[in-house]
Amino acid sequence: MPALRQFAHVAATSIPEAVRLCAGRGKKAAIVAGGTDLLGVLKDGIHPGYPDVLVDIKPIAALRGVKDDRRGLRIGALTTLREIAGHKVVNELYPVLAQAARAVASPQIRNMGTIGGNLCQEPRCWYYRTPDNLFNCLRKGGDRCGAVLGENRYHSIFGAARTAIPGCAKNCPAHVRIPLYLEKIRRGEIDAAARLILESNPMPAITGRVCPHFCQSHCIRRGFDEAVSTRAVERRLGDHVLAHAATFMRPPARETGKRVAVVGAGPGGLAAACFLRRAGHLVTVFDKMPEAGGMLRYCIPAYRLPKEVVRRQVQAFARMGIKFERGVEIGGKKATLAGLRKGFDFVFLATGAWRQKTLGIEHEELMRPGLDFLVDVSRGRREAPGQKVLVIGGGSVAVDVALSARRLGAREVTMACLETRDAMPALPEELEMAIEEKVEILPSWGPHRVLCRDGSLTGIELVRCTSVFDREGRFRPVFDPSVKKTVNADCVLLAIGQGADLAYAGRSLAVRGGVIAADKDTQATNLPDVFAGGEAVTGASTVIAAIAAGRRAALAIDAALRGGRAAAATAAPGAAETRVDVNVEALVETKAIQATVRAPLARAIDAEDVSGVDLRAVEAESRRCLNCGCVAVNASDLAPALLALDATIKTTRRTIAAGDFFGAGLMTTTALAPDEIVTEIRIPVPPPGNVQGYQKFRIRNSIDFPIVGVATVFTLKGTTIKDARVVLGAVAPVPLRAREVERFLAGKTLCEETAEAAGTIAVRGVQPLGGNKFKIQIVKALLKKAILGSAA
Repeated sequence: MPALRQFAHVAATSIPEAVRLCAGRGKKAAIVAGGTDLLGVLKDGIHPGYPDVLVDIKPIAALRGVKDDRRGLRIGALTTLREIAGHKVVNELYPVLAQAARAVASPQIRNMGTIGGNLCQEPRCWYYRTPDNLFNCLRKGGDRCGAVLGENRYHSIFGAARTAIPGCAKNCPAHVRIPLYLEKIRRGEIDAAARLILESNPMPAITGRVCPHFCQSHCIRRGFDEAVSTRAVERRLGDHVLAHAATFMRPPARETGKRVAVVGAGPGGLAAACFLRRAGHLVTVFDKMPEAGGMLRYCIPAYRLPKEVVRRQVQAFARMGIKFERGVEIGGKKATLAGLRKGFDFVFLATGAWRQKTLGIEHEELMRPGLDFLVDVSRGRREAPGQKVLVIGGGSVAVDVALSARRLGAREVTMACLETRDAMPALPEELEMAIEEKVEILPSWGPHRVLCRDGSLTGIELVRCTSVFDREGRFRPVFDPSVKKTVNADCVLLAIGQGADLAYAGRSLAVRGGVIAADKDTQATNLPDVFAGGEAVTGASTVIAAIAAGRRAALAIDAALRGGRAAAATAAPGAAETRVDVNVEALVETKAIQATVRAPLARAIDAEDVSGVDLRAVEAESRRCLNCGCVAVNASDLAPALLALDATIKTTRRTIAAGDFFGAGLMTTTALAPDEIVTEIRIPVPPPGNVQGYQKFRIRNSIDFPIVGVATVFTLKGTTIKDARVVLGAVAPVPLRAREVERFLAGKTLCEETAEAAGTIAVRGVQPLGGNKFKIQIVKALLKKAILGSAA
């Protein structure tokens, strides 16, 4: 069983002391009032972390008691629920609050539990509350809500809260707001969806073809049926952007006159250039190759990424006003880093990783760099590199090399790599394609000796690899010299990774481990006007990672050009939303759309293997996205009562209306800052003719939290409702004020017909999950009971 861990305990004797203790530098504090919730939370270890200190505010007498005057009621945050439930004035003038307090848990809990603690209690969802943080859910900063497709009987029927970035967007290096653009597609707003993706990724036509799509591997549907095919959707949006480039890729409305040099026209450089140009800066991109695009143009085979797609993307950037200087190598005769720093306000280095890594074995010169082979193919060379080809490497580049050799006519192609089959870096679908095209794969083998005769290569002797990394995760292969294998080959292509060629860096630019040293948040280097990103900083990586680095650098450079410090890009703008719609249409099992793939015998070196999907298919796929959020409800009984009474909550910083106090954030149900403490609840005097009530449905009469709660405050004239306040509890991430019901009830008579109609209105727009549709009828029944009971 979990047990309490060690922590410091400090009893505060005043409110200023409590605030000071909570704001202590380097210490994570938690406030204990009644302790009925917090101590269980700590004992079970449900949080990812643990507080360093518990600040006990129970000794602060100023936080206790109920006071009433002509302006209304004032309740100290440490006032117990028992005191509130039994207070004469509360029962006479604020009965909805007394009834709600009496409905909480058991007498023992009410004796200790406080009004402040009840309002600030954490979610009661069992995924959230599982001991030892077994489910690190969205509400705790994880990337999924287990209840959406899991056990959700007592969860929200009115949407979700976007408390953290969902798994798809969180695991995308560019943090593309995938759920939001899929929602736009569901609404038929294709242009709006395209603009959303362009906020973070200016090249969706390219990434939709070559990105490994970490978003799909972290889609919550993977454990239900199949992941949403964001790759197919992204490609369709990207093709739409390129088809209407004049609409989406416009020059900036205003020019700043500031000049930025971008070195390298690969994905990182192009992304930085695009974002900088959007900001109004003059951008010049320098590249050593005849055409812009970097590895997109010269290393990724045309059957995966057609060269025309890259050209159209570069043309779109050029029409934005980005200037391209091709055939210019930095460090050569035409340009130097020092010269660029003199001629431009800022420089962004995105020179990539083009230098082939070596094995360090005898006669290695007889092998050929796989990258050079791919570049030759991209330039039009159409000769098989050999008849018996061995590719050394197990990543995506190695697969590209192997398939290209096969399609150019090599009779036999073999891939050998150190990793086991399951650990090979190449994507599963890439390896499947290689196998379909008769490429033999030899996992757990490394090159031991080059075999040659009369100066010509004849094959490779391989040795069994027993492990690739040591216990600390460092690359340190271990081999079994007693197990060897010979592979005959007339051509060996090396695809074991690339390094950065930084000869241009000189002594002024900091380089560590063979790559440029740059800040991970801003991409700033040790030189104040030089930034760097992409594979020149990380080593071999992905296209989307390079794009993300380009965006980070562009935002930081833009901030610096506007007079501020180089600022870090936000991970996902607008990630926190109190209410988002759950796409209930996606709660049933469905199949993901499948793009058409050419049959193995129909594949060629220049024809694209995978076709795109049409708009209808994309719209259908968008309807499979759940629009993930946290569906835990606010389980406080007192929260809807206070909202119905138009209460305000006073804290150590401010006074907040009850409607603004309750929220859905990381490990919180309120809008409180970490060092902000509730001190008092204030309730105005209710008007004459006021009738109040709190209805609660629960499984057992004591202990249980509400499955549905309804707080009502009606101002009556006879049997006619002059004004109404209706608040639903435990049906949404926050207490939900039923404003449509309130408007309907104004002027209506208390009767059966009115009560039935109000119930129907109350559940309009409901979004029940798989297991909680029964809550709809409970809402209607409790509201009917409240309305008819007010006539008594």
